[in-house]
Amino acid sequence: AASDVYKRQMKAYTYVKPGFAQFIDVDKPVVRKPTDAIVRMVKTTICGTDLHIIKGDVPACKSGTILGHEGIGIVEEVGDSVTNFKKGDKVLISCVCACGKCYYCKKGIYAHCEDEGGWIFGHLIDGTQAEYLRVPHADNTLYHTPSDLSDEALVMLSDILPTAYEIGVLKGKVEPGCTVAIVGSGPIGLASLLTAQFYSPSKIIMVDIDENRLDTAMAFGATDKVNSANAEKAVQAIFDLTDGRGVDVAIEAVGIPDSFDLCQKVIAVDGTIANCGVHGKPVEFELDRLWIRNINVTTGLVSTNTTPQLLKALESHKIEPEKLVTHYFKLSEIEEAFKVFGQAANHHAIKVIIENDLSPVQ
Repeated sequence: AASDVYKRQMKAYTYVKPGFAQFIDVDKPVVRKPTDAIVRMVKTTICGTDLHIIKGDVPACKSGTILGHEGIGIVEEVGDSVTNFKKGDKVLISCVCACGKCYYCKKGIYAHCEDEGGWIFGHLIDGTQAEYLRVPHADNTLYHTPSDLSDEALVMLSDILPTAYEIGVLKGKVEPGCTVAIVGSGPIGLASLLTAQFYSPSKIIMVDIDENRLDTAMAFGATDKVNSANAEKAVQAIFDLTDGRGVDVAIEAVGIPDSFDLCQKVIAVDGTIANCGVHGKPVEFELDRLWIRNINVTTGLVSTNTTPQLLKALESHKIEPEKLVTHYFKLSEIEEAFKVFGQAANHHAIKVIIENDLSPVQ
């Protein structure tokens, strides 16, 4: 009987209330709909959004929800309607679920899928920081993994690469010869840096208060770095680097009022502020000053409709996102992983990899 209970339960990192999450025993997921798959997690990671949820910035996430929306795994079971995957397949789990049939999916805006879709893992339904995961709409949410790509690179493709590319680079209209400032040199900022280089901008200026992360950005291809500990000096430095005009594209990759404010202070005439950060508080928008400058402001939730394109880029080794990984943990050590990631500057952490050491390979 004890072994039966073990098979029906698993360990998972679960949101409890603002300021508190814990690693506890929960029921193992089961197939609920014919389009579902059950995946045994192999590796996952922690996103800045997880920290926002624990802080209480995402009230839609209810107590008892398993956190996490990134990772790779092995298919354990599929519903009767799943045709693209079978037991034993190694898969990339997209952070966005998509039915492929609703109004928004037909428009390619999978982020707003109307049928148990969009960004729901670790938000509205149980997520990836567990031994097992139920995946709705498995045929459209999972991807087969190329054998020559590292696990680390694939985990980065769950969320931060498509988010940075779609919401930062594409919405920001990065193009050859333009000038770009990326405010925030964390995982999303660095992923924006990697994917912005597809378009050969003349300058990519990384902005942060952490010198280690700025140095990392320079190693990843940034042309310039600006420390924003003194915001006024940082603004002046960016104008000095751009002949007094400001930048054509400002990518906000933090999600706090100060970082958005810096973006609006350095944007050039006809420029675009592309907001990638998850904001838990309102920001002050200087419309009285900016309306005359012909600027654009974009926001967005990733749809992951560029995942196939980015998979091809990874296969050609145009970008190497595995270099973003700085720390490794076991799933049994996930509480320690959150402590390290939550104090990233102190630990020189960018992305962590968390390997499932609790579920035996079938």
